[in-house]
Amino acid sequence: MTFERLRTNRFNHWIIIHLRYLVGFAFFPSGLTKLIGNRFTVLSTDTPIGYFFEAMYLTGFYWNFLGFCQVVAGILLMTQRFALLGTLMFLAILSNIWIITISLSFTGTWIITSFMMVAVIILLIWDHHKLIPVFGYNQPMTVKAYPDPERPWISAGLIYTACLLYLSFPGPSTQGPELWILRGLLIVIVSTFLFTHYKVYKSRSALLKNQG
Repeated sequence: MTFERLRTNRFNHWIIIHLRYLVGFAFFPSGLTKLIGNRFTVLSTDTPIGYFFEAMYLTGFYWNFLGFCQVVAGILLMTQRFALLGTLMFLAILSNIWIITISLSFTGTWIITSFMMVAVIILLIWDHHKLIPVFGYNQPMTVKAYPDPERPWISAGLIYTACLLYLSFPGPSTQGPELWILRGLLIVIVSTFLFTHYKVYKSRSALLKNQG
C-alpha cells in the first residue's frame, strides 16, 4: 500500500518528528503571552483587528484558557508520544485562528496560518489509522501498528520543550544573567539536536550491521 510505504520510510519519519517539534513550538510564544494575561498586540482599537484582540483580552479567564490550551497542545506535540492528541488540539485551535485571519483580512498572516493548517493536516493524516476505531462504531477491526519515534526523539522533545518554553516566556532576557541563560539554552538545544541525530544514526548502523 502507498500509505504503508510512506509511513515506514525513515526519511518521512524524520520529517514528521521535526514537523511536530516546529508546529508545537509555534504555539509557545503566543500561548504563554495569553496565559500570563498579557496583550497579544498593540494595535489600535480603531481597527477591526485591534478591536477584536482587545475584546478577546478583556474576556479575562477565557484569554488565559486559550493560552493554556495552546501551550498544552504544543507540549503534547513536542513529546512525540502524545503527538496525536496534540495534533487534534492544535487543529481545533488553529482552525479558529485560521478563519479569523481570513475573515479580518490580516495582512500576510493568513498565509502563515494556512501553511500551519497544511502542516497540521499532514500530521493528522500521518496518524489517521489511530482514529479508525472512533469511526468504526461496534465493528471488529484491526488497526495497523507502525513504529513509534525512538526514545532519543522523545527525550529530545522534552529537552526542547523545557528550553523553548523558557525562551518563549515574555519579558526582557537580553541583559545580565538572563543573556547567559539564553546562550546556555541555545547551546543545549543545538547540542541535543546533534547528539540525538548521532545517537539514532549509531543505533541504526548497529542494527544494520547485526542484520548483515
